[in-house]
Amino acid sequence: MDADWPGHPPDYSKPPRGELTVAQVAAMIDHSLLRPELTLDDVRLGCEIAAAHEVMSVCCKPADVVHASRVLAETHVLVGTVVGFPHGSSTTETKVFEARDALDSGARELDMVINIGRLRGGDHAYVAADIHAIVEVAATAGALVKVIFENAYLTDEEKVAACHLTEDAGADFVKTSTGFAASGATMEDLLLMRRSVGPAMQVKAAGGVRTLDTMLAMVAIGVSRFGATATVAMLADANERAARGELRVPPVEAVAVEAIAVEAVGADAHQY
Repeated sequence: MDADWPGHPPDYSKPPRGELTVAQVAAMIDHSLLRPELTLDDVRLGCEIAAAHEVMSVCCKPADVVHASRVLAETHVLVGTVVGFPHGSSTTETKVFEARDALDSGARELDMVINIGRLRGGDHAYVAADIHAIVEVAATAGALVKVIFENAYLTDEEKVAACHLTEDAGADFVKTSTGFAASGATMEDLLLMRRSVGPAMQVKAAGGVRTLDTMLAMVAIGVSRFGATATVAMLADANERAARGELRVPPVEAVAVEAIAVEAVGADAHQY
């Protein structure tokens, strides 16, 4: 997915094909530390896991950003956090304050929740301004913005509208879910989101991505980042397959979309 010539933006609509390295798989994972019951010791352990496996980032609760930043200071793992989480219903001013505080504390990726009710009510101008306000704040620190839709509550038309609003507002990712709704990422939603944004936009799957097979099937259709708590198991599987020469992205035509729909989050909800 690298640029073909200098200065050309990456085309994320064209996923990698064939064999992958374990490092490439790890670089697509945001190790999630968002469960409300996690202690600072739990966060430290999660950060150590992320560093040991060289994943792209951890995504932690706002109050834990300073702690995570200290633990990961000598590593390449980025610290991410959430804004307006999990319902997206904070005022824009509150979200802006959260974003600034997170950046000042060391975060370099912000996963913000869209104002779901305003989107469903058709107030697109409000939604666009809400996203753009966070994008502007993030830009001051060179941080990425991922916009969480919470697809469980949206129609396909609303998902497409959210994609267009997110892209127009200048965010970097569209993202499926928080992990707190009744369901998480599905192949159908991810295909719809990939088709509804341009090639420079990335798609993040979150909510129930628990196996390497599911992750690789989603890579095949153009997903480039994954929120996960099953990081250790997924990368152990990746290492085993790589040792056998079997770590590869399946051909997109071999991906059975209906069969790969991620299981409902349900009682085991917090699988971000």
